[in-house]
Amino acid sequence: MKNIVAGVLNVSYRDIGPDGGPVVVLLHGFPYDIHAYDEVSARLVQAGWRCIVPYLRGYGPTRFLDSATPRSGEQAALGADLLALLDALHIPQATLAGYDWGGRAACVVAALWPERVAGLVSCDPGYNIQDIAAAETPASPETERRLWYQYYLHGERGRAGLAANRVEFCRLLWKLWSPTWSFADATFADTAQAFENPDFVDVVVHSYRHRFGLVAGDPRYAFIQQKLAQQPMISVPTVILAGADDGVASTRDSSAAIRGFAGTVRRQVIEGVGHNVPQEAPTEFVDAITSLLKNQ
Repeated sequence: MKNIVAGVLNVSYRDIGPDGGPVVVLLHGFPYDIHAYDEVSARLVQAGWRCIVPYLRGYGPTRFLDSATPRSGEQAALGADLLALLDALHIPQATLAGYDWGGRAACVVAALWPERVAGLVSCDPGYNIQDIAAAETPASPETERRLWYQYYLHGERGRAGLAANRVEFCRLLWKLWSPTWSFADATFADTAQAFENPDFVDVVVHSYRHRFGLVAGDPRYAFIQQKLAQQPMISVPTVILAGADDGVASTRDSSAAIRGFAGTVRRQVIEGVGHNVPQEAPTEFVDAITSLLKNQ
């Protein structure tokens, strides 16, 4: 593991592969960590890629530099963290690949700073930039049922529940979101250590409250959120991966999934795979990344 000061964080990350290879940043989601990319990164390194795999804010050894910094989990903060990491590592351009929170960070940077992005791999919903202004519009009952954990965290009972039962809570989400993935106890235990970060609960709770407009964001990111509120198009070459058995993302047809993209985009649905696509389907995830390089 390496550490680097980037923006408001001291980011803990893996940096593996040849210095001269094409760069890919692999971004985990909630509630996961960098172990989601163990097999993906090993295969990419063998193919000559340099892989940067960071712990997001609130996870693992990554820490805030200042105790006064708001423990925000808003989308603008995640995008700003990623951009700051690219700057700190002096990476002018990289392929970005992520899912869930990590996919959101990648989409934010791809939309607002496309010159820094060679290509994008984003798991469903594909265009992963939240439309907070529309957050009060109800979805279908089935979609609302899938989002129970978000509504739970809107109240203080949910915050207390996450703080007291973070391991059990996250393990339940793994099972519900990837119902066909028979992960080993050791696999979950490797990742669960990341949830012991002292800021994990605050960052997670803020994320699920901010996306519904229930709490204010960090003022330092207001200019980014203002741009994201316009739902900017993503113009970089993109591959969208969708797990057919994803227990949290609503099933959508490809025509709906590719809205928000102005450049080359294709969507692939992977049978027998749930929410944690890189860990459940590393072959398809690697193929998606390498296909972007071939098309450049």
